[in-house]
Amino acid sequence: MKLLIVMRHHFELWNAPAWLAERLREDFPGLEVVQLPNYEGIDGQLADTEVLLAWSLRPEQVKAAKKLGWIHSPVAAVHLLMIPEIIQSDIVVTNAREINGPVVAEHVIAQIFALAKCLPTAVRMQQQRAWGQDAIWHQRPKEIAGATLGLVGVGSIGSEVAKRAAALGMRGFAVRENSAKPKAQGVEKVFELGQIDEMLALADYVVLAAPVTPRTNLLMNAARIAKMKPDSCLINVGRGPLIDDAALAEALSARRIRGAALDVFVKEPLPESSPYWHLENVLITPHTAAISEYFWERQYELLRENLRRYLAGESLLAVVDKSKGY
Repeated sequence: MKLLIVMRHHFELWNAPAWLAERLREDFPGLEVVQLPNYEGIDGQLADTEVLLAWSLRPEQVKAAKKLGWIHSPVAAVHLLMIPEIIQSDIVVTNAREINGPVVAEHVIAQIFALAKCLPTAVRMQQQRAWGQDAIWHQRPKEIAGATLGLVGVGSIGSEVAKRAAALGMRGFAVRENSAKPKAQGVEKVFELGQIDEMLALADYVVLAAPVTPRTNLLMNAARIAKMKPDSCLINVGRGPLIDDAALAEALSARRIRGAALDVFVKEPLPESSPYWHLENVLITPHTAAISEYFWERQYELLRENLRRYLAGESLLAVVDKSKGY
């Protein structure tokens, strides 16, 4: 059986380390492992590939991969793989939602604290060597205990955020496509996606942790942002297309909501022309919520267990529902 690893990204961490293939060969002696440094030469490798570790695949490449049975994506978002040629096939798709969830949740809690305690302003004052006590008080720092968390998406990320927020004394509400599912720890009430306006009106911190689907694309448009409390904040660790950027930038500029913390964007790197750069009530992080020194170690543990299961004919972990796109 052949496993092909192919990914290329300008950010070093998103590229599979060389030791990944070496350890796979050691743990699975009968497995042929090919690791390419980039997508050059992939077409010549796909014909006999059965397992693929990659971000994406083009339609013609799927057709060429006659033996392909399983694709693993080392991230939670798999919308680049949700093409008809894969959706309509028997190819199993898995992702890394379970291992990235706790790390991203820590980032969200850090964002909540930063927005509540006006830390971006404190950093700007420090850079100016200015004693910013009056400036920070003018923004009215908030207490976390007793604040309301509004989650859009209660998967591996959202559920971990809810658990940590509850430990800080926050009240949790959530929106998910299937509200009949068991409530996550720390969530008092779950709303259907069609009831999102009701949840937005309750939340002090709205956290977007949902996948990109036809129903969630541009979910936070001008009308929805208008439903948020004037003193609330919007946090996005899901994907850029969840937000109408023009509408959010306008609302932030007009101070119709308190602030935003954004880790993901429609176009990355975020263009210099983006109005977000110039808004003092926006905290920008460059898609670093899932970054961890243990990123690939955890990836390997999941991949190794799933390979064991695949070879044994057992069900895989973290399987993507291709009909839903996550």
